[in-house]
Amino acid sequence: MSSDAARSLLIVEDDLALQKQIKWSVDKFDSVTAHDRESAMVQLRRHSPAVVTMDLGLPPDADGVAEGFRLLEQILTVEPDTKVIVLTGQNDQANALRAVALGAYDFFAKPFEPDLLNLTIERAFRMFELQKENRRLQSMYQPDALTGLITRDPEMLRVCRTIEKVANTTATVMLLGESGTGKEVLARGLHQASPRKNEKFVAINCAAIPENLLESELFGYEKGAFTGAAKTTLGKIELANGGTLMLDEIGDLPFSLQAKLLRFIQERTIERVGGRQEIPVDVRIVCATHQDLKALSKESRFREDLYYRLAEIVINIPPLRARKGDAALLAFAFVRRFAREQNRGSLNLSEESVRLIEQHNWPGNIRELENCIKRAVIMSDSNQILPEDVGLESKSSEISDKSLDLRAVRDIAEKNAVIAALGRVNGNIVKAAELLGVSRPTLYDLMHRFGLK
Repeated sequence: MSSDAARSLLIVEDDLALQKQIKWSVDKFDSVTAHDRESAMVQLRRHSPAVVTMDLGLPPDADGVAEGFRLLEQILTVEPDTKVIVLTGQNDQANALRAVALGAYDFFAKPFEPDLLNLTIERAFRMFELQKENRRLQSMYQPDALTGLITRDPEMLRVCRTIEKVANTTATVMLLGESGTGKEVLARGLHQASPRKNEKFVAINCAAIPENLLESELFGYEKGAFTGAAKTTLGKIELANGGTLMLDEIGDLPFSLQAKLLRFIQERTIERVGGRQEIPVDVRIVCATHQDLKALSKESRFREDLYYRLAEIVINIPPLRARKGDAALLAFAFVRRFAREQNRGSLNLSEESVRLIEQHNWPGNIRELENCIKRAVIMSDSNQILPEDVGLESKSSEISDKSLDLRAVRDIAEKNAVIAALGRVNGNIVKAAELLGVSRPTLYDLMHRFGLK
């Protein structure tokens, strides 16, 4: 779909006078019109509009709603991502709510406020474009290291490029980041992009296994090594031979085991618990932690020599709150995944739900977001996930909306530039204009607009 088509608006209204009024009220959009269901479907297939405004009362039964609902269902079947805004009479709220339950984006009662309608249409376009970008990112070819990762954040993309660069080496990689940021996804991506991709990827959480069992889990044990050791059992390190071993939460590795792990990294041999034989093992080690290992080393809680062995390549993973736009992209992806798993058919996030998701700080990162969306999909009673389904506290939407208002952003930037230029030249208008690259009248206009006189 072209960018022009992505901004196309379809107006469906059988009253030609009202149709012209709506078209005039929303003249900033590239709009096409239709007066009945058949002509609307022709326009839909021809222009693929991102947004549709429609009346439920359409010929041949303009006083009923059957034809309108039929059209709504057809639109969402042919173009499920199209945002449909239903225009109804003052006393037709029940049908409007029914339309929203079927998948309509929003509804407006006639007579409508042109400014409010324009704002709603603009938000519908914004929602459509966000979903379109999400699909583009998911459908574009990504190297194996990016499989399962959805992002458009520059810092996160740099992380992925680093993963790709080091994948073909033998360097030990340390992934640093908060819990839930996707460290295991990146570790698996590293494995898949490496020459070891056809061998095993073995992960062990050093914090989840009791200290007295961790050694045997890592290194294995011989038959009779301890009570209950009925047979020789391979440890995680040996199981990963030829492949990749991920040591998750390495900062919680008991100090007593750190020396044994260091010896393995240096010698590339292990001894099972209760054994005497040195067994050569070839593995690529990737470790991960949310802790500051340097600080732990200074406190003598983590061996400094082990740290430097593990930290050949250190990769810092940004938290979700620092990845602008990723929360919404991931939310859409999770909605599709869980809707499919729960047999919910076509399910979308409402605009207010998206706004809440964008505003939330996500201390639990992607794992918290995933759980939130799964709960919302289960709790939703319609084809739209509403704020109450998401269950996040609402903040002032004014701040969020302004952050997306290009005019407001531009005004702030221009004001700051004018203030900085005037300060740099001690208020000299001629020099400030030269510095800004504008004429003196333009500078005076800017100063007047921003109240700087």
